[in-house]
Amino acid sequence: MKRAWVLIGASALVLASQAQADELRDAVAADLPALVELYQDLHANPELSFQEVETAKKLAARARALGFEVTEGVGKTGVVAVMRNGAGPTVMLRADMDGLPVIEQTGLPYASKRRAVAQNGTETGVMHACGHDTHMAAWIGTAQLLSERRDKWSGTLVMILQPAEEIGEGAKAMLDDGLYSRFPKPDFVLAFHDAAQFPAGHIGYANGFALANVDSVDIVVPGVGGHGAYPHTTKDPVVLASAIVMRLQTLVSRELNPTDSAVVTVGSFQAGSKHNIIPDEARLQITVRSYSDETRQKLLDGIARIARGEAIAAGMPDDKLPRVTVADPYVPATYNTSALTERVAALLKPRFEGKVSEVPAVMGGEDFSQFYRADRENVESLILWVGGVRQSEWEKAQKGEITLPSLHSPFWAPDAPVVIATATEALTAATLDLMGKP
Repeated sequence: MKRAWVLIGASALVLASQAQADELRDAVAADLPALVELYQDLHANPELSFQEVETAKKLAARARALGFEVTEGVGKTGVVAVMRNGAGPTVMLRADMDGLPVIEQTGLPYASKRRAVAQNGTETGVMHACGHDTHMAAWIGTAQLLSERRDKWSGTLVMILQPAEEIGEGAKAMLDDGLYSRFPKPDFVLAFHDAAQFPAGHIGYANGFALANVDSVDIVVPGVGGHGAYPHTTKDPVVLASAIVMRLQTLVSRELNPTDSAVVTVGSFQAGSKHNIIPDEARLQITVRSYSDETRQKLLDGIARIARGEAIAAGMPDDKLPRVTVADPYVPATYNTSALTERVAALLKPRFEGKVSEVPAVMGGEDFSQFYRADRENVESLILWVGGVRQSEWEKAQKGEITLPSLHSPFWAPDAPVVIATATEALTAATLDLMGKP
């Protein structure tokens, strides 16, 4: 008899969980038309990094209407919305707001025709080519569902709209502006990013490192210019910079443990202006990716050492050695803490049966990492990926019939209703689990 009661109890728990899933999913479905309408408006009206004035104002007004205490202008254009609901943990949910300097070519009826002036002074088209519009729509959807279910959770909900993710500066700007001192500091930080490599509605997660450290390194290589017909009278910076480029490849292939992941890519090599002139300078721009702080430092030290060593080998005097500059701030690696990751994954797998899986970390960057790095002793962190590729396009791509556009492509158009619905349900369910009343 005791065993029978145990089985009945387990079945009841499963049924209760399923009923809760259905209730939440039904609520998401009811809200979805309005959320898609919001998404289309956001998509048609993107703003560049630290220029998200209209976007922030629009979404801040919606958060206020839901009962949140809202503060605008945090970290220049960021928004912090707080809802206090008794004793309990503090959960922070983040969405990023900025678009990219990309001219949209999706052909959507609500495609962006916006133009703006980028930080470098260049006028450009603007597009949500990274899917931040889906992030914001799901942010509002989650805020609405949690506001309506205050009887089901206890604690403090902090929802933030972050600027300037695309240039890696927005999260730090909000933290520097007192995000963890002026507002309740979170115990848990959650976010999601749409994914161009998964079918729509599929949820991916990495346990541990999820995205990489991102460093931008500039090297100015001095030389002694002269006539191309008389190279012996010069110190050719093109040859020296070329030697540096080739030697840099050994940092990953010969100096790091083969089990470490790292990337050193020279994305720009600029020198000279005419066929028969040896210039007096060459410039290299390098992106450096890693996971651990130790590997990052080893790569940066190695770049400086190689640039100096190759110059000395080329006979350059001490006053003509290369100048190596590492951009600051850099984007730290994003780390999903194990306890939170395992808890949320266990919650979502039965809810989204067959659509939740652990995936490898990637070498992309995401400044969501800053919220964990700011207080690693006390903050747990998790970012999820939510697939955005339409099922029909996914199937064609698997057959080799088409090539899928990536994030940042002018052709990237996620299956927005599926992304928004999946992310809204997942974030709401996770938050209710973390803050749920006994």
